[in-house]
Amino acid sequence: MTVTVLPVPRTKRVSADAAATAWALAARGGDPRAAEHFVRAPHNDVLCYVAYLSGDPQTAYDLTQDTFARAFGSLHRFEGRASARTWLLSIARRTVADSFRHAAARPRLAETSDWQAAVERTQPRDVPGFDDGVALLDLLAALPGERRETFVLTQVVGLSYEETAGFIGCPVGTVRSRVSRARAALERQLLEAEAQATRAP
Repeated sequence: MTVTVLPVPRTKRVSADAAATAWALAARGGDPRAAEHFVRAPHNDVLCYVAYLSGDPQTAYDLTQDTFARAFGSLHRFEGRASARTWLLSIARRTVADSFRHAAARPRLAETSDWQAAVERTQPRDVPGFDDGVALLDLLAALPGERRETFVLTQVVGLSYEETAGFIGCPVGTVRSRVSRARAALERQLLEAEAQATRAP
């Protein structure tokens, strides 16, 4: 079975962006109900982006909370010139980068010599969709960093090519090329995996 990754419909994304931006502006004015909606609406997009940037789904929830905490701390400066979702993703990117810097500056020692096996034992098992999620992370991990980020922003988070180009600072043509190459690489990997599964006894 071949899996095709389709982009988020533009009309649905634009509507969601407009709603999230309106809620952010209302939350800035002190509306607690708007603040709740502002967190709920783009939460999954921020979580997905953080998980792929960090490469660690286990800490993604904490980093997402940190992202929203930072957003509320600077919400008084948000004027709605860009969509609230794009603004949140830029904060998420800095949050993940800061977490990497913090981890590098303060390494923690494991109490076991085989730390990789210890980490694997703590991972959840028998959860619906767990294997599919791991497989997707493995496929994405094989992509070069720039292609992976561009693919996640456009195909998972749902930013347009123009928004993604502005967000990461490159021409729209470069974004289109990276997404096309990433999609081709993912499809090739899926076909190879299917062929191996068919050959297996």
